[in-house]
Amino acid sequence: MAMEFVEKKRILFLGLPWTFTKYTVGEEIINIKAGFFKTVEDDCYMYKVTDVKLEASLPERIFKLGTVVCYTGDTTHQVLKLIHIKNARQIKDYILEQSEKQRMKRRTLNTQSLNSGALEDIDDDIS
Repeated sequence: MAMEFVEKKRILFLGLPWTFTKYTVGEEIINIKAGFFKTVEDDCYMYKVTDVKLEASLPERIFKLGTVVCYTGDTTHQVLKLIHIKNARQIKDYILEQSEKQRMKRRTLNTQSLNSGALEDIDDDIS
């Protein structure tokens, strides 16, 4: 069964969902839908997420909220923030796990972790 998180951005006062931003985190994609009069919808494929960080200020911790920061290879959102959401730790862990699974499924390589020495070794093997 496919797992999916749907959270709304909340205001810090009592952690109430009085904003018009909705985050949907699925197995293959992260979707952000924001706005009331004019809506903007943005997606990021899970395999493009390279790192995930959890931030929680004192007011966020008081109201059991957090901000999940995703660093991606996406052109529109290189830093994707899911701001003031509940279940932030679970969502962060899920994104981290799913992004790795999606990279393995698509057989993509995260080349950011390769240093120049590793590339020289690969060139020597090919020659």
